[in-house]
Amino acid sequence: MEKSARRISAAPLLLLFLLCSLHSAFAGHDYGQALSKSILFFEAQRSGFLPHNQRVTWRSNSGLNDGKASGVDLVGGYYDAGDNVKFGLPMAFTVTMMSWSIIEYGKQMAASGELHNAMEAIKWGTDYFIKAHPEPNVLYGEVGDGNTDHYCWQRPEDMTTDRRAYRIDPSNPGSDLAGETAAAMAAASIVFRHSNPSYSRELLNHAYQLFDFADKYRGKYDSSITVAQKYYRSVSGYNDELLWAAAWLYQASNNQYYLNYLAANGDALGGTGWGMTEFGWDVKYAGVQTLVAKFLMQGRAGPHAAVFQRYQQKAEYFMCGCVGKGSRNIQKTPGGLIFRQRWNNLQFVTSASFLATVYSDYLSSARKSLQCSAGNVSPSELFSFAKSQVDYILGDNPRATSYMVGYGNNYPQQVHHRASSIVSFKKDPRPISCRGGYATWFSKKSSDPNLLTGAIVGGPDAYDNFADHRDNYEQTEPATYNNAPLLGILARLGGGHGGYNQLLPEVVVPAPRQPTRAPIARPVTPAPVSTSAPIALVQKVTASWKSEGKTYYRYSTIVTNKSPKALNSLKLYINKLYGPIWGLTKSGNSYGFPSWIKSLPAGKSLEFVYIHSASPADVSVSSYTLA
Repeated sequence: MEKSARRISAAPLLLLFLLCSLHSAFAGHDYGQALSKSILFFEAQRSGFLPHNQRVTWRSNSGLNDGKASGVDLVGGYYDAGDNVKFGLPMAFTVTMMSWSIIEYGKQMAASGELHNAMEAIKWGTDYFIKAHPEPNVLYGEVGDGNTDHYCWQRPEDMTTDRRAYRIDPSNPGSDLAGETAAAMAAASIVFRHSNPSYSRELLNHAYQLFDFADKYRGKYDSSITVAQKYYRSVSGYNDELLWAAAWLYQASNNQYYLNYLAANGDALGGTGWGMTEFGWDVKYAGVQTLVAKFLMQGRAGPHAAVFQRYQQKAEYFMCGCVGKGSRNIQKTPGGLIFRQRWNNLQFVTSASFLATVYSDYLSSARKSLQCSAGNVSPSELFSFAKSQVDYILGDNPRATSYMVGYGNNYPQQVHHRASSIVSFKKDPRPISCRGGYATWFSKKSSDPNLLTGAIVGGPDAYDNFADHRDNYEQTEPATYNNAPLLGILARLGGGHGGYNQLLPEVVVPAPRQPTRAPIARPVTPAPVSTSAPIALVQKVTASWKSEGKTYYRYSTIVTNKSPKALNSLKLYINKLYGPIWGLTKSGNSYGFPSWIKSLPAGKSLEFVYIHSASPADVSVSSYTLA
């Protein structure tokens, strides 16, 4: 990301060209191809030793001494945008959003054959975070310095800039950075839970420690890592990241502590108070509110329903603003694109579109609509809004320009990106000097020598204008956090809903077609509690009949103990139950083992049934203990 701003005007297109291009662009989109390209972009952003199966072949190894001067191995991770700095806060947000994309739409990614590549993209980030978190209360949050890096125009393979590592610790806290990294680790632990359970547990242990660090030693990270202030200043502070991390830890662990934390701190930390019109690497409130609304619709709020409803009201404030039916609506360009700022505006478009996509599916699963001040909005209308934003990015816009590099026939050719704008190290390994890169490559008016496939650039201005010039970094620079939310939306658009309930409690990410790499063994201080959920819940209809004009259904729910240990106690929350239930004992607001079962051995199952004339009840695990 670049510091300063420059005003650049764009000449209008010829009408004939516009009409011809529009006819071509509006013919429909290949969302599967766009998904494949979008994931491929992350391989171009890799730092460190590149793997044997690296598909972006014009890149080579880089940053191989990162962390060495500080006595820590920080080789790996991602360059955030068109520069060669590794900024921890946007990198962690990127991993969180890639993980959320898979959690919601992993089945569609698997059907498209891209799940393995998406999981590898996440693991490239989480492997780095494990290295960056060598002690419970230490986290390295940046490698390189934006000021010296931006003074040079060099390939990552040639870097001569300062590669100093910057960290947070109890004396130099950074709750926003630690909180976002905890969220990334927790979300990723869900992704790998079934395909790589030991790695999943390792990620979750790191997430526990990072959340405790963030919550106990509170402070803004850019007050500790001051070199980040010009590039990724934490304007929103750290309250949103504390809630964001707690929400992801609850989603990943089912540990009631984090649910209680969201309820107890919702007012004080702003989760129930802030009505937002943006969501991104700095401001997480709308994301927190969307997740908590999901917990509420799943029936997992328990005694905190009243507080969670206030979170949900703010989530719906955001959604209503997106579709233009709220009390405060998000600004749009004449062509219909969300517009917040000229500099890298598309980051806000992809993030908002992702929230609208998942929330539309939550509403559809719950058979609800969105209640806005200007009228009700159906789930399909909210989803249509998200689709319109993605279609705009892919070319359905007044300029008929695709803002994804390599997609369509008319996309940016002069991307503000050091690696893609300089001849590949493999073609010409002669070093590019710091200032020589500006003179030889940056100033060229020709297309980039390397195609940065899949990159989402900054995008057009408030009037749908765009100038494809390398020095126009506000519009032509890409970023990892532009692409990350797009993965889920493209998978959803390409694969359809698939007929599954987006609110079912057990998240199962299907195994990828290729095995993931074995985890690297590293010592990790164990968390005080390990609560990765070993309990599977499967519901199905076993009978139906009609009586007095109503159709009644008999639902069977199988609870399976997938742990190697005996399950000694179990509490289930059951919401939207409108008839009798057999096979459980009710205690207060929850249900437990029936009287004839004292514990559930490893690998064994129990069944309970209920009858009512509605859709399946929402069943979720509240708590449990293992022998």
